[in-house]
Amino acid sequence: MRVRVLNLVEKAANAWQGKHMGQLIMIIDDEAGVRDLLGDALKLAGFETVSATDAMNAQTLLRSIKPDLLIVDINMPMMDGFEFIERIRGNGDSTPALMLSARGDRADVTRGLTLGADDYVTKPFGLEELVLRIKAILRRSQFSSTTNTTLTHGPITLDADTHQVTFNDEVIDLSPTEFRLLHVLLESKGRVLSKTYLLDEVWGITFESESTVVDTYISYLRKKLHRDGFEGIRTVRGVGFQLQAEKK
Repeated sequence: MRVRVLNLVEKAANAWQGKHMGQLIMIIDDEAGVRDLLGDALKLAGFETVSATDAMNAQTLLRSIKPDLLIVDINMPMMDGFEFIERIRGNGDSTPALMLSARGDRADVTRGLTLGADDYVTKPFGLEELVLRIKAILRRSQFSSTTNTTLTHGPITLDADTHQVTFNDEVIDLSPTEFRLLHVLLESKGRVLSKTYLLDEVWGITFESESTVVDTYISYLRKKLHRDGFEGIRTVRGVGFQLQAEKK
């Protein structure tokens, strides 16, 4: 059965370029069968893997290793996946994270993304799709060296190389998701971006969704950046959001 299922990832594996080989993914799941299946599929796709039996074990491992991405099961003993994501984000760990759960309620998806997860996949899932979504997260977490690494708008400056945002030269502390959202807004300043577009670009959600996570993160950015007379992030009712062009 495992061999048949693993064949589903072969097409995705063939498209994976050599420069990405060796990226390390930590699998956090209390079910040995799930850890083994994911480990085999990810190795076939060109990744290195390390496994943690639960969230407590993962926290210990993170003190000594730095994975490129975390796959986090939600239903685990002692500490569930939601609490784990909340704790590591609270400690300043910005490692990209994909949550796995048998719970597909929109409220759970929104909660996971709001806490700082980069994607949310419900069980049962297809391994080929999972690998593609992992690659999408990793691509979003790495800014291309061929694009401008510094973006500015009024008092705001975003430096992709140092992963730092300043407001009138004062460093503003943003979470990884807040940073990505601001980056997308800055790249398209003046344009009105729909919630669907932002869900795809920032969270990798390509399906029809009633999630309020975009509104939630826009409010986070406004609390940190709407100050000293600057109120540049505009809501266009029924359409989306816009980083308004600078007044001349």
